Amino acid sequence: MDNKIYGHYLDGGADFCITEPDIPRNWYNYLWNDDYITFTSQTSAGEGLLQDRLGVRIKLVKDRGFFLSEGNEHWGIGGLPVDEERDAYRCIHRRGVTDLYTEKNGIASTVSILVPRTGTYELWRVRLENKSESERTLRVLAFGGSDFDPPYVRQGYNTDASHFDAKRGILYHAKRMKLTDWKEVGQAVAFMGVTDGCDGYAGTYNAIVGPYGSFAHPAILKKGCCNLAGCGEKLGYAMEKNVTLGAGEVRDIVFVMGIAFSLDEAEAVKDNATSPAFFESERKAVLEKFKTEVNAVSIQTPDEMLNNMFEWLKHQSNFGSRWARVRHNGYRDICSDTDCLACINPEIALERFLRILSYQYSDGYAPRTFIDGQIQKNNFADNTVWLNFTASSIIKELGDLSILEREVPYNDGTVGTVYEHLYRSVDFLYNFKGHHGLVRIWGGDWNDCMNRVGMEGKGVSVWLSIAWVRAAKFFAELATLCGKSADAAAVLARAEEMSALIEEYGWDGEYYIDAIDDRGVKVGSKECEEGKMFLIPQIWAVFSGVSRMGRETVAMDAVEKYLSDPLGTVISSPAYTKWDENIGFMTLKHPGIHENGGVYLHTIAWKIAADAMMGRADRVEEDIRTILPFRNPVVDGRAEPYIMCNSYFGKQTGYRYGTPGQSWRTAAGQWFEKALVNYVFGLLPEVEGLTVKPCLPPSWKTASIDKRFRNTTYHIRYENGGVRIKSIFVNGKPIEGNLLPLTGGDCEVLVVTE
Repeated sequence: MDNKIYGHYLDGGADFCITEPDIPRNWYNYLWNDDYITFTSQTSAGEGLLQDRLGVRIKLVKDRGFFLSEGNEHWGIGGLPVDEERDAYRCIHRRGVTDLYTEKNGIASTVSILVPRTGTYELWRVRLENKSESERTLRVLAFGGSDFDPPYVRQGYNTDASHFDAKRGILYHAKRMKLTDWKEVGQAVAFMGVTDGCDGYAGTYNAIVGPYGSFAHPAILKKGCCNLAGCGEKLGYAMEKNVTLGAGEVRDIVFVMGIAFSLDEAEAVKDNATSPAFFESERKAVLEKFKTEVNAVSIQTPDEMLNNMFEWLKHQSNFGSRWARVRHNGYRDICSDTDCLACINPEIALERFLRILSYQYSDGYAPRTFIDGQIQKNNFADNTVWLNFTASSIIKELGDLSILEREVPYNDGTVGTVYEHLYRSVDFLYNFKGHHGLVRIWGGDWNDCMNRVGMEGKGVSVWLSIAWVRAAKFFAELATLCGKSADAAAVLARAEEMSALIEEYGWDGEYYIDAIDDRGVKVGSKECEEGKMFLIPQIWAVFSGVSRMGRETVAMDAVEKYLSDPLGTVISSPAYTKWDENIGFMTLKHPGIHENGGVYLHTIAWKIAADAMMGRADRVEEDIRTILPFRNPVVDGRAEPYIMCNSYFGKQTGYRYGTPGQSWRTAAGQWFEKALVNYVFGLLPEVEGLTVKPCLPPSWKTASIDKRFRNTTYHIRYENGGVRIKSIFVNGKPIEGNLLPLTGGDCEVLVVTE
């Protein structure tokens, strides 16, 4: 299946155009600011919500619908119904806005969905153009479902009410809420409005969809707006606008759906935000904002689709660094994504790192998430390990050691410097020990689904112990750079001690095991009946340099031997086929799905980095082919070709083989971006400057990368496609070593490999 039949890139990769609505699944775009996020597909499907700083959510939007009516004829202008005949259709996902274009019955329409730079609302602009030669009178209908009131349950109770304020021109529902960032208000108002007031409205889901309809075939098309708000049933938000267009005339109508904290605020937002001039101005500003935030790096490879996708990988890093996985605010997720953002925009990365650091406990432990107004531990052991990785990346990109002396509060209100936060993180995990002195797994490490391995406090994670060694080394390096050599020596001694324990108790002959459960039974060992080998300990052994015996090479050879699949390197093998109460939820997943024997793209991105570190260029090339949805022949055409998904389903899933998992809400894209910049192109930041250590795929005989680094913009060209650097020329002159000078301004670099 060729995804090109569904769309193509525009504007150098900044936009992706989907050419028909009826494709294998919804292809999404995420739109956000710091307080509000929404997403939409080529059929307007999606959700929108507000979130405060402790993760309290107001779930405002639950899918959307857009229709035109003329007399007794009705047609969709937002992608639904997908099988409707149209003269033209296209959906253009841009970094910050989605445009849905339809042409039918002589009327061209564009529905544009936008989240402004600030505010807790989303805007829907409907632009109509009369392409016929006669005057036309149309009814424009826009509606959204919502879970601002309780979700609908059949034979359940919905007792909230909505209201229409004709003077203010808003349809609204108000209720009491406790919000961290708006705690003095105590009331939230969900509202809808439209340019110059509506000509009809409906305030219930039943009035919009009907008892047997859907957003593709809503009852309101034939019945019209009932001009009734809602009471004692599931609420919804719909408004219609009557428009008369002369031949050739163009008209803009802007709908707003949002959250305010008083009726006066809702009215003010409606009056300002539904102005077509405001929409156009904000649209331009949002597009420029998202472009500017990630324009410090660009790549050119022989694969033009990859070059274009890279523009979205940077955007995915920006998204994840701010909104994590959207469904919750994973501490690990935000840290890791911010680490990846650092090589693109270290200034924003620093801002977000300092924010996430403030959720850390004063004993050094970091929580799993903050949600529903609380910081929640959730029994996960690994969250704190990511702090030193992220801090190191940001500090080295900026070359600013003074960051370590900045004061940041802990979540109990006490304060420590960044350095103290980092020291406490490595100290906490070193003392969080179980079997054999390795780091406890508690209710899960990176693999969330191993939630029963260590709840008694004895089980340990070999992977987390390896990751801790890497964190300890990163901390020791920072400590040394800022003159705290005694701290560095003490932590490095602990790292040597932990490395010896990993070698003694974690090595399984050909590779590292993954964990040891509370009973002392190995997980991810040849001794196991199922789940004999896990991928991530082998990759992280390369990252950490934990072995002094060259075992990383043996382990990565075992990866190719035991975990290779035409779909990609699987995360574990063989998959579990029955429940194991000593491992947990992972064993309940169907074989071949996610952590249970699937191809997990986050780990593939890690593997790209590890293979590049080892100079395995042929494996780097295969890993890249595997991860790209438009190059993997099993996946091609089934996933968004502009953004990364979390996984591909394995061969055990039968007809689902090669099915992509969820898109956007994963670190796969972020780490793929980082792997390309830091390890494939080999641009590794140091406090002294930018070093070059590439491992390009053999087929890339030439490639280039532009990167803005401090006061210098490097234009780096690679020739010959080898791994070993033969020579480096800076502005036409050879240099010794691989540290690029900070010349200021533009700098031309040629890297010749062999």
